[in-house]
Amino acid sequence: MATPLPQKGPGLAGMLSQQQQSHLPPGSGPGQPPMLPQGALREISPVFLCRIGQETVQDIVTRTMEIFQITRATQLPNGVTQSQAVYQDRFGKLQEHLRQLALLFRKLRLLYERCVEMTSDLQEEPSELVPYVREEMAPVRVEPCSPAINQERQEVLEKMRQKNQEMKILMDQMRNLLWDVNAMLTLRK
Repeated sequence: MATPLPQKGPGLAGMLSQQQQSHLPPGSGPGQPPMLPQGALREISPVFLCRIGQETVQDIVTRTMEIFQITRATQLPNGVTQSQAVYQDRFGKLQEHLRQLALLFRKLRLLYERCVEMTSDLQEEPSELVPYVREEMAPVRVEPCSPAINQERQEVLEKMRQKNQEMKILMDQMRNLLWDVNAMLTLRK
């Protein structure tokens, strides 16, 4: 369901070169060519792309928090007259953050598509790598164990079932409590 985005501005190669320049050794400035081994741009691993993606997500979260801080600091125009310059300054900052946020999302989309492209030849599907809790798994041949090990395994499984049941009860209680709080808050209004 991933639809390709139209490419505006620098593509993935341009964004990666900018990202690599931020990790250059000291003494090599932005005007100097990066000191990377030959073929490094051709052989970018999915792990490296994922690390850049993680940093991009962190940048997105930071920008989003800054947007929320700007909007929280902005007063509603309820009769209080403030300087037009203050509003214009905040509006300009907000526009710049939104523009940067759009660029970061575009960069994240490019990284995602490149990772999918690079890892498409893997034999395992993600559903095979991480089994679901309720999914029946293929039977695994188990070597016969001593009765003490089997007993210990059964005890551990029983403890896990008990803990899972306790957690389910706590989640149900929390859900009911939140339901009650929300109901009380709506009745107050």
